[in-house]
Amino acid sequence: MVEFLKVYEAIGFEFLPISGKDEIFSSQIEPDSVTEPIDNSNEVMTLQAIRHEIGNCKRCKLHKTRKNIVFGEGDAKARLMFIGEGPGADEDEQGRPFVGRAGKLLTSLINKMGLKREDVFIANVVKCRPPGNREPEQDEVKACIGFLKSQIASITPEVIVTLGTVATKAILATDRPITRLRGEFKDYKGIKLMPTYHPSYLLRNPSAKTVVWTDALKVLKELGLEAPAPAENAGA
Repeated sequence: MVEFLKVYEAIGFEFLPISGKDEIFSSQIEPDSVTEPIDNSNEVMTLQAIRHEIGNCKRCKLHKTRKNIVFGEGDAKARLMFIGEGPGADEDEQGRPFVGRAGKLLTSLINKMGLKREDVFIANVVKCRPPGNREPEQDEVKACIGFLKSQIASITPEVIVTLGTVATKAILATDRPITRLRGEFKDYKGIKLMPTYHPSYLLRNPSAKTVVWTDALKVLKELGLEAPAPAENAGA
């Protein structure tokens, strides 16, 4: 057992993986540099193994300007997964997804659904911040999308919510705009996928919160959950 613990310590884990539904994953480790592309098409990896595979990634130019790799966090066997496009300044600083202004809005939506951040898993298409918060470029998405797909395969959520155009197009491999995709379930490898607007869009267009809530209600129904009574989520 002591040797087993030493192996985990050597690769950067500060805790042992917890099995079962209650595992919460939040990785801040920075393993040795790995530059080869990932290919796990026939293998389901644990989140810890995926994070180790990413290593101190230098697969695209985003590594030159990032402060932290933002792997994602939440329940390792969440029924619901949210996917954005990429980290912003706050996320890059903290190494955590959706912690800035848009993140607070996403957290508010999750709470309004009667859930907590720990109940879901939150990730992005790219793990490093694009300079100036620009959209990820095609080569950057290509370098990183395999890791996201491995995360999905590991978590096996019942429903995925893609936040915005970039995430939706990357997962569904479509060129259709989010305005034509949102509000209706799509299929991703047998998983129900609901495209909706990104929280940053809602910051610029608050009136769109209504349609996002409509999308969220469909997600809750698909999960067999009921939205809290209005008095419980007023002001969200």
